[in-house]
Formats: sequence, C-alpha cells, structure tokens
Amino acid sequence: MMQSRPFNLRRVIIWIGRLVLGGIFIYAGFSKLLLPNTHLWPMFVLRFSLSMNLSSFAQQVESYKMISPEASQVVAHTLPFVEIVLGFLLLIGWRLRIWSSAITVIMVGFLAAVTRAYLLHMDINCGCFGTPEKLTGMTVVRDGVFTALALLMTIFAFIEARKPHPWSAPEKA
Repeated sequence: MMQSRPFNLRRVIIWIGRLVLGGIFIYAGFSKLLLPNTHLWPMFVLRFSLSMNLSSFAQQVESYKMISPEASQVVAHTLPFVEIVLGFLLLIGWRLRIWSSAITVIMVGFLAAVTRAYLLHMDINCGCFGTPEKLTGMTVVRDGVFTALALLMTIFAFIEARKPHPWSAPEKA
C-alpha cells in the first residue's frame, strides 16, 4: 500500500491563500461596485448607483496622487472587475501559478501605494473595499499580511507544481 501525504504545510498554505485571497478579492470587487451607495437599492442600483460608485472610487484612486486623473478613471472602471475575475480564478484553482502570480503583483502594488500614502501622512480614504475607510497603520499591516500570504502561496504553488501528486505517484515496491 502506498504511503501518501496529500496535505503538507505547503498545500495547506496554498489552500488557505486561495480561500482567503480569493474571497477578499471577490468581496473587494463587489463592494467597490455596489456598497457605497446602497441607499438607492433596488430601484436604480444598476443604472445610477454603479456609475456613482465607480466615479467615487476613481476619486479615491486619484487621491493617492500616483497617476493622472485619466488613468485613475481607467483604473477605477477596470480594477473591480479584474478583482472579481481573479478572485474566482483563484478559488477555482485553474492555472494557479499564473493567477497567484497576478494576485501577488497586484498585492505588492497595493502595499506600495498604501505604504507610500501612509508615510507621506496623506489624510485619504483607503479605497480598499469601496466604503470610506481612513488610511491607518493597520491598513498597511493588513495589506502586508495579505501580500506575504500571496507571495507564500505563489512560491509554494510553483514548488508543488514540480512534484507529482502523492495519489498519482507510482507505488514503491
């Protein structure tokens, strides 16, 4: 009988990373689209509230003063949808190395932007989850933890991809 250990520390961290980061990315994307202006629900949510939420998110992106106002509009109108798609792809686990690498790059960018704004003492809203949330040291710590989890998940996904799965490995005599 084959001795196998389908769950080791690397696989557990990959699963935790997929569930946590995938869920957070899906929640962040949907919250940027739907949460800030829920007082219009359900009458005008798709026609007016969605465009108002994206324009208020564009103002939050612009408040970081890292990109032009036109680029802020592009980021605000694409980022929520990218977050939702990447979150679902991470949860599914298909082509994990590609999507975990993309999530890691995005998380490093988020961490750099939030850290820069915090160190420059900018009094702005984070914009992380759509609702107004002041940028604090805990925001930087939270993004740092999520970035570390994304980096670990990506590294372990590449390591695990080189090894055969224990259930599919040939039996040793």
